[in-house]
Amino acid sequence: MESIAIIGMSGRFPGAGDVSAFWENLKNGVESITRFTDAELELHAPAADGQREVRARGVLDGSDGFDTAFFNVHARDAEQMDPQQRVFLECAWEALEHAGYDPGKYPGLIGVWAGASLNSYLLYNLCADRDFIARLVGDYQQSGPADFLGNEKDFLATRVSYKLNLRGPSMTVQTACSTSLVAVAQACNALLGYQADMALAGGVSISFPQRRAYAYQEGGMASADGHTRTFDASAAGTVFSSGAGVVVLKRLSDAQADGDHVIAVIKGAAVNNDGAGKVSYTAPSVGGQAEVIQMAQALADVPPETISYVEAHGTATPLGDPIELAGLTRAFRAGGATGNQFCALGSLKTNVGHLETASGVAALIKTALALEHAVIPPSLHFSAPNPKLDLAKSPFYVNTRLLPWPAGDTPRRAGVSNFGVGGTNAHAVLEEPPAAAPSAPSAREPKLFVLSAKTDTALDAATDNLVRRFRAKPILDAADAAWTLQVGRRAWPHRRIVVARDLEDAAAALAGRNARRVFTRHEAREAAPVAFLFPGQGSQAVNMGVELYRGEPVFRAEIDHCAAILRPWFDLREVVYPTQGHEARLDQTEFTQPALFAFGYALARLWMSWGVLPAAMLGHSVGEYIAACLAGVFTLEDALRLVAERARLVQAQPTGAMLAVRLPETELLPLLADAGLEIAAVNSPNLCVVSGPDAAISAFEKQLDARRVAARRLKTSHAFHSAMVAPVVEPFASLVRGAPLHAPTIPFVSNVTGHWITDAEATDPLYWARHLREPVRFADGIGELLRDETNYLLLEVGPGQMLAPLARQHPAASGKTILSSLQENHDSVETTLTTLGRLWSEGVAADWNALHTGETRRRVALPTYPFERKRYWIEAPSNQGPDGSPSRSVNSLDSNFPSPNQSEKSGN
Repeated sequence: MESIAIIGMSGRFPGAGDVSAFWENLKNGVESITRFTDAELELHAPAADGQREVRARGVLDGSDGFDTAFFNVHARDAEQMDPQQRVFLECAWEALEHAGYDPGKYPGLIGVWAGASLNSYLLYNLCADRDFIARLVGDYQQSGPADFLGNEKDFLATRVSYKLNLRGPSMTVQTACSTSLVAVAQACNALLGYQADMALAGGVSISFPQRRAYAYQEGGMASADGHTRTFDASAAGTVFSSGAGVVVLKRLSDAQADGDHVIAVIKGAAVNNDGAGKVSYTAPSVGGQAEVIQMAQALADVPPETISYVEAHGTATPLGDPIELAGLTRAFRAGGATGNQFCALGSLKTNVGHLETASGVAALIKTALALEHAVIPPSLHFSAPNPKLDLAKSPFYVNTRLLPWPAGDTPRRAGVSNFGVGGTNAHAVLEEPPAAAPSAPSAREPKLFVLSAKTDTALDAATDNLVRRFRAKPILDAADAAWTLQVGRRAWPHRRIVVARDLEDAAAALAGRNARRVFTRHEAREAAPVAFLFPGQGSQAVNMGVELYRGEPVFRAEIDHCAAILRPWFDLREVVYPTQGHEARLDQTEFTQPALFAFGYALARLWMSWGVLPAAMLGHSVGEYIAACLAGVFTLEDALRLVAERARLVQAQPTGAMLAVRLPETELLPLLADAGLEIAAVNSPNLCVVSGPDAAISAFEKQLDARRVAARRLKTSHAFHSAMVAPVVEPFASLVRGAPLHAPTIPFVSNVTGHWITDAEATDPLYWARHLREPVRFADGIGELLRDETNYLLLEVGPGQMLAPLARQHPAASGKTILSSLQENHDSVETTLTTLGRLWSEGVAADWNALHTGETRRRVALPTYPFERKRYWIEAPSNQGPDGSPSRSVNSLDSNFPSPNQSEKSGN
């Protein structure tokens, strides 16, 4: 039978705000029971008939707080909502993040099975008078006011499904103390029946006021001294506490296939009821408990002698402990176990008390962590066994120290028991996780780490938490950590990114908020459209993007494809990534233009494979051919052939020169009247390019120098977009006529007009001939892009930073995001990943799985969202009578348990 994997967990327990702190307390044998002073006590338990007041209870700190903004809950509704529902909602989100999943991205069905305790907040805090009670009762079954929807148990699970947009089964489970383990069992059944693909299961129990005393009665269920001494000779009852826990479950085969971190495996889980075969309704039953344990072991298909630890229900009542041990012994013996004292016993209640509806999931979490870490935590307060147990002749012994859990002939296995008043029993058989396939080493040394939050303060908290985790042990795989952050976290508006070589490097950069490497964006917009900018001649460099070619399979495959097409003209790879002595060829036009096309095309395809798709495009000179090819005007083969022939035709013309001049077009034109030169490009409102014969360019340089006008020679061999290329216009037009042209499927801006290209222009061979001869209206094209109400992000897709600086000079560029893919003299993989991160921080939805194509990545446990809780609380009415004496007692507020005169018969 398919097993169920526990892949995530969260919880809040007495003395522990999360699962990590919980585990540290368990390992170290910490008892997390609070003892109250007079000043701390909120509610007395009046002593009567020889009863004494015991001021001890496990307290859940911060249960009055809630992050309303995160869950989009109105403050008034939060105040009236049962804190159990608020805490459970937060735990559900944390558990999914701990598992490495954003429910909004998960394609399968996620279900919720959960239960809560009696809503004492409603009774003690909200029911202030008869008017409130009358209104609550009067509104029942009607439209569902907040004080009803927020307090009725029925809505515990479905509220989680609604707030987290989970579409699997969602149901509240209520079986008293066994609630949360029953919820786990029900979730396992739903997963095995394919009603869900992932499940949240657990429970919560918080009763108010938390800092209250209870009255001890000899023979009752409550502890005499505030300690829970499970299985001990002096055991005299349990201490009640508050807590919450959630586990994330998945079919084991799916978890392994999806690279999940498997904490432990549930081999079998069973539920039954005692029926009437016991002395009273509230009493436990040896037969019922034995049968549910046998059923779970049969479902797990494991011999009981291979189980080396049992997490007992362990209420420490004089009757309950012997019945539990008798049931365990009967089940193990029936399964064929003959040995004595080979299986350790423990109980979480000795550490944190009885968490009631949350006790089962807390016990499951403890046991799963013990299996994962291969140690058994000590059970506390045990010195001599209850003489009714007969431990020596049973398969069990009580473990009282942190015990190494050595590997054996079979996997480490454990049982977890949880029994409820009323007779619903649950038992689960757990096994250590199977050995995980190791993560494959990433071919990409730089790693992109992304974080986000709903506020700046939460983002800073998340950053600091991540820094601490990266510096802690055990050490994570850096690529796995980066992938988990990318795929396993919701992208909130406030975002931060860093590219680093390893975890230590990332932690150092993030801790210092290194402004050169750590980029933060506040309030990223949703679905930000990207416009690709493709540079032309002059942007080339030998070995441009060599790290991309070596390390990025998509980029390398596209370059190799282009190289195969260009084989009749030259060897592309030998030109771009030359051997020694051949570096100079890249600056010759017949090689430069096809090489730039191939590079820009391959880089665009890389971006598109990562989910960064162009909503619009603008190319500079030959760069427009890349835009046209991506838009479907040309096929790749035709585009490369035309660019190669265009370059060959130009290469055959007399050499010329080009000069960038820091003047507006209107001021430059009069200076060219007698210079024999032409404007080849208008790159920005104050920067143009002049083109013509080399001698004329040299003379014009001197003229500009005399006028103190800045000018710079460009790295070109010919005078493009001038009369010097006029002889090739008609021959090139003939070549274009031989290629089928199609209307563009992605809009792009024309160099010739500076406006959006029309279908008629794109499919007209004469347009592409004019494109060769007429000036490049790049500044007008940028203006057209920035004028569009779509509000594009501009991304230069080329080997350097040529177009991005020009675009930033446009008056309409103020406040716009304009980025370059690469930087000269920088690792091209690192700079491209940084740009990807910055695009994501601006609101672009990256395809993170595609970024790791070909790699075996695994989810790892990382810090979860740092909720920014505020206090939402309605104070209880005064608990003092006119004479100052308590007007309320807790005799009837101790959850769903039997009254003291019945508790000896219950033992649960």
